[in-house]
Amino acid sequence: MAATMHAFANGAELARNLADKVAASLSAAIDTRGAATLAVSGGSTPKLFFQELSARDLDWSKVTVTLVDERFVPADNPRSNHLLVADNLLQNKAKAANFLPLYQAAGSVEDAAKLATRETASIGNPFDVAILGMGGDGHTASFFPDGSNLKVALDPMTPRGIITMEADGAGEPRLTFTFSSLQDAKLLVLHIEGESKKDVLTKAESAGDEAEMPIRAILRRAASPLEIYWAP
Repeated sequence: MAATMHAFANGAELARNLADKVAASLSAAIDTRGAATLAVSGGSTPKLFFQELSARDLDWSKVTVTLVDERFVPADNPRSNHLLVADNLLQNKAKAANFLPLYQAAGSVEDAAKLATRETASIGNPFDVAILGMGGDGHTASFFPDGSNLKVALDPMTPRGIITMEADGAGEPRLTFTFSSLQDAKLLVLHIEGESKKDVLTKAESAGDEAEMPIRAILRRAASPLEIYWAP
């Protein structure tokens, strides 16, 4: 599907506009079927967007929020995406939302992935909204170049659910939704900021291997049109 670029003057303007778009999508889902689902990413980029969205007026008690991916660390770890979302998104009006974490206190990351797959199966599919980020190496979710389970994670035949990922660029072992879980979200967003990320995206849009720049899998094969939100 073709991607659409939405460019903004700065991060604050982007955060406001993206919050408006996501709130409208969640509200429409609630109107249609009485519930809405939102998968978000970690990193420093979405903080301002999370804070904007947390103040939006919708029936948050009918919204289930989960993570696109997570590090295999407890929720009180400073590197936890759960902590980032709790501190920035699950505030204000959005405190009423239901949150489904990916991290599970299991003996291994593989066991945690099985538990998280079971826990998140109740969400239903596709997601109403999935918001992806992108690293300077072209990774998105925890689809890292040379990741341990990258081929399986990107295979469209791999079932929906959570898979483990280890890679040099990942730090801790990761838990990530598979490509099949994310690629058909009703609103599929790539949220990036900075000229360097725009350069990475331009490179990813050229010919090349998905294993080298896994964001290419989303750009080339997602069933939903990708909405790119960018500011310098």
